[in-house]
Amino acid sequence: MEPTNPSQPQIIIVAKQKSVGVAFLLAFLFGPLGLLYASILGGIVMFIAGIILFIVIPIIGGVIAWVGCIIWAVMAAQNANKVIVR
Repeated sequence: MEPTNPSQPQIIIVAKQKSVGVAFLLAFLFGPLGLLYASILGGIVMFIAGIILFIVIPIIGGVIAWVGCIIWAVMAAQNANKVIVR
């Protein structure tokens, strides 16, 4: 740990952590809309990808996109929490 210099102001950033369990549940229940909790960009990308996959491979494409949303949501919540802790 670095010694603190009393003449320099300390900057403290307070941010709320994202719950991985909530991210999983929302993505499981609502797909791309639930993914928006963990990642705005991820929700938009997976919404478009889900539509394309559903058109190309009707049922299986939708399932693949839904599972992708769940995985992306969990990873995004974990990564967001790692950034906050540092």
